[in-house]
Amino acid sequence: MDKSICPRFEKAMGLMSQRWTGLIIYQLLTGPQRFCSIESAIGVSGRVLSERLKDLENEGIVKREVFPETPVRIEYSLTKKGISLEPLMREMERWSQDWLEA
Repeated sequence: MDKSICPRFEKAMGLMSQRWTGLIIYQLLTGPQRFCSIESAIGVSGRVLSERLKDLENEGIVKREVFPETPVRIEYSLTKKGISLEPLMREMERWSQDWLEA
């Protein structure tokens, strides 16, 4: 019997276990947000947030939208793929309420 971990599951765990990734996704569940809003809401450094957003964009989880205004406005939102993580995030939220102390 093969007991190795599925490569897709391993990739998903690798992505979600990156520091701040889960919190960024959780924050974007409330809707499109600007970089500074995400940064202040979760307390991540701008450099790390930029890296994570790029990673999530490359994975098709986050969409970056540039609005041609003056000054330019950029918003980040979850794609359909990103929104599909909501049940997982809500279940993690429930689990943390039941089993972890603040």
